[in-house]
Amino acid sequence: MAQMTIAEVATHGFLVDGKWVEDGDVIDIKAPYDGAIVGRVFQGRRSHAEAAIAAAVKAFGTTRRLPAFERQRVLRRVAEGIAKRKEEFSRTLCQEAGKPIKAARTEVERAIFTFSVAAEESTRIYGEYLPLDWQEYTAGRWGIVKRFPIGPIAGITPFNFPLNLVAHKVAPAIAAGCPMVLKPAPQTPLSSLLMAEVVQQAGWPDGALNVIPLSNDDAALLVTDDRLKMISFTGSAAVGWQIKKNSGKKKVILELGGNAGVIIHNDADIEYAAERCVAGGFGYAGQTCISVQRILVQQSVYGKFTDMFLAGVKNLQIGDPLDESTDVGPLIRESDAQRAVDWVQEAVRGGARVLCGGNRKGSIVEPTVLTGTKPEMKVNCQEVFGPVVTVEPYAEFHEALRQINSSAFGLQAGLFTRDAKLMFQAFEELEVGGLLAGDVPTFRIDHMPYGGVKDSGIGREGLRYAIEEMTEPKLMVMNLR
Repeated sequence: MAQMTIAEVATHGFLVDGKWVEDGDVIDIKAPYDGAIVGRVFQGRRSHAEAAIAAAVKAFGTTRRLPAFERQRVLRRVAEGIAKRKEEFSRTLCQEAGKPIKAARTEVERAIFTFSVAAEESTRIYGEYLPLDWQEYTAGRWGIVKRFPIGPIAGITPFNFPLNLVAHKVAPAIAAGCPMVLKPAPQTPLSSLLMAEVVQQAGWPDGALNVIPLSNDDAALLVTDDRLKMISFTGSAAVGWQIKKNSGKKKVILELGGNAGVIIHNDADIEYAAERCVAGGFGYAGQTCISVQRILVQQSVYGKFTDMFLAGVKNLQIGDPLDESTDVGPLIRESDAQRAVDWVQEAVRGGARVLCGGNRKGSIVEPTVLTGTKPEMKVNCQEVFGPVVTVEPYAEFHEALRQINSSAFGLQAGLFTRDAKLMFQAFEELEVGGLLAGDVPTFRIDHMPYGGVKDSGIGREGLRYAIEEMTEPKLMVMNLR
């Protein structure tokens, strides 16, 4: 069996103003699977954050004036640089995040795609011509609208996609001409530091990307400092909304949590729906904000679906993320695994039944399916962020829509039906940022608009949409007499 260790444990500095800094406390990065140390990083201090912000402000004088072809060239070189080191990135990601190696390779491919699409979009930041002669006294006037980079940006990223969610901050910022100060997740900084190395080698100006591990206290400067004009945060709802409260005048984009629901109607392809729900509910041990958490099945096909779904869940391979056959690995911390099992046991005490799983060994939680749950149970109304799924029957379609909407979250939802009328009814009525008709809510391709409503956040990612968020429209009115 593969071992969650590496031959030599390297210590990594952080990038500030084009220089790799080795200063501050040294932090061990441990594999979630077995606790082995897979790397060490220097954690910056407030003074380093100050220097990073100053560097980004200075670099904006350069990046704001870079022509599109130069920004495109940098982005293409980044994509090529990651591709050349694909296996290095994959193994680093697998080791620090505990993500199964085959899923880690997929994430690396997605990051390459993210930078490639950003390269294309960097040349498509269009403006607008406005005729203004709509009244007699405005005759002879017209206007042009051009988008300008908003300025230096703070990016804060989570552990669960330590490469591609970093790419979703960095790539559109480069495309828009905005410098960035990035704080990676404390559990998974190695992938972002590798990416910073590639971006630097691609020719992005010194100070235009600063990547620095920070404590939460020292990272607070990124939220409060007015020299940063925008903050893009991906993480928990509690932290995200507190950031918005403390951010002052800066623009805030929040991509937060969810407890995604999927509806299986009686006319659906049940076998395909079950297959997709297995993948959507247990990929990366459920540690994605659009992981399938609540499945609602029309009662006439509930038994058939549940049997197929459970058969698929029981075929999942649990184990070492570096093993090529592993489907489900560890949760990021043992405390998260304990919390997930506690919520399952709490649901059982409230009358729920465990159809499979429900146990843990260290940081690994067995893929778990519950039924007989109530909407107010934590496994339904909060974000589990683990391999736990509930399956419940419904009678009428409007009941299923109501149950999906009963959540405080609203990121994405899935719907399996062949009835176009029901699809459009769901599209009109569901309070989510995206509806996946014919698929699970876990689906995402990186150029589509992505974000939520309610407690799931504000603003949108997805390259073109993120570039719009990172730029401001400016109007010039022409009165040629």
